[in-house]
Amino acid sequence: MPNIMPQEIEVWYLIPALRKEFAGIFIHDYGFSQKKASELLGITESAISQYLKSKRGNELKFSKTELSRIKKSAKSIAEGGNAMKELYDLCIVLRKSKTICSLHKSHDKSIDKNCDVCFK
Repeated sequence: MPNIMPQEIEVWYLIPALRKEFAGIFIHDYGFSQKKASELLGITESAISQYLKSKRGNELKFSKTELSRIKKSAKSIAEGGNAMKELYDLCIVLRKSKTICSLHKSHDKSIDKNCDVCFK
């Protein structure tokens, strides 16, 4: 079995988890419709529905500090900021998170327990 790259963890788990958080924030905190949330994130309304029903983006849980940073990004998007830029910036910040590292190690048992590739 080939090794799983950190970038694959971002694509398969981090981005969906971020979208799930954004969807919840837009719907519950800002009172946006699913249609408005989908337009802001550039995804389908059905994807928003799946995030809200916890059918997508569930495997990754964020710390309070990470959730605070995500809420700041959601506010920027809600006020007209670029969703792609916010997602990209969050991926860079969260790439160095122990949360991502632990998830990566749980999906790829070949990774050394002292791996620090993402932290260099």
